[in-house]
Amino acid sequence: MNPVRLLALIRKETLQILRDPSVFLVAGVLPVLLLLLFTYAVSLDIRHVRLGVVLQSDSSAARSLAAAFYGTPYLEVTAYRTRRQAAQALLASQLRGYVVIAEDIDRRLQQRSPDALVEIVSDGSQPNTANFVASYATQITASWWAAIRGQRPPMVLQARYWFNEPVESRRFLVPGALAIVMTIIGTLLSALLVAREWERGTMEALMATPVSVAEILLGKLIPYFLLALLAMLIGVTLSIHVFKVPLQGSWGALLLVTSVFLIPALGQGLLISVLSKNQFVAAQLALLSGYLPAFMLSGFLFEIDSMPWPVRLLTHFVPARYLVICLQTLFLSGDLWSLFAPNILAMALLGLLFFALAWRKMHKSLED
Repeated sequence: MNPVRLLALIRKETLQILRDPSVFLVAGVLPVLLLLLFTYAVSLDIRHVRLGVVLQSDSSAARSLAAAFYGTPYLEVTAYRTRRQAAQALLASQLRGYVVIAEDIDRRLQQRSPDALVEIVSDGSQPNTANFVASYATQITASWWAAIRGQRPPMVLQARYWFNEPVESRRFLVPGALAIVMTIIGTLLSALLVAREWERGTMEALMATPVSVAEILLGKLIPYFLLALLAMLIGVTLSIHVFKVPLQGSWGALLLVTSVFLIPALGQGLLISVLSKNQFVAAQLALLSGYLPAFMLSGFLFEIDSMPWPVRLLTHFVPARYLVICLQTLFLSGDLWSLFAPNILAMALLGLLFFALAWRKMHKSLED
């Protein structure tokens, strides 16, 4: 390993990055767009659900129960006089559900039973929202019944939410989005490194020089490693100061976790680059083997514990799985080294595996 040759290769790759506008689009513009998307456009919070209330009686009890549905910030209530009007609005996707207040509600109240005071119909095409409509409408009806009967509950339950007290989905979506950004930068950009040299015919010129395989690989990867760290710092700064997602952990732990993750990310991209020797094919393979597994199998949006066991087994080979856990812990709870340690070890082992395969294939390519 000659440090002079290595610095010359790093300088060469850095100049090539500065001349390539696509690198700045991927490393600079794309992270900001993804963070904007997952902060403002994508939300798992159930708020402002469109609900219809069918008021078939003008009695004071019916109007009182209808008013109970209007008094919550989670629902946008629209009144209807007939069940048919509400059903047509549900079919037209104008509502996510509707509640029919019993026409003979006064008679049923005299029976001192809250059964069948309302009928709840929800749109099952969106199961999470349908369950929310059913459970929340049932809760409102039960609370209203207890209030008019003058009954007090035997105990008062107070819910407390650890780690995400406002219960905002952005607080765990943004850390996951940062993991996706690191996957794209690490895997996609590094997948084009060696493939670009083969495609342009400059690999033969590099082979004619006294540089070793290790110097070639390090000279190409180090600039992208530093570029990815810079992108992470920019993304975290935006998350804290612009998107108002607080970072509970330390910057040192954040940089350590990100640096270790870049080992398998860059190694995977390098392996793809060595195998394909074509930039278009390398980019497609990077998206299929890097971005899609990171998006679907990392626990970013879909819980790993709810997946079938063969898929759960497959997630252990997705580096983003371990980064998502670490970043969410850093943002939501802080430095928890007992959780970081096994995930850092798993990322390091995957990185060694990818680099070993890329090293072996690179030697075979040079010999051929």
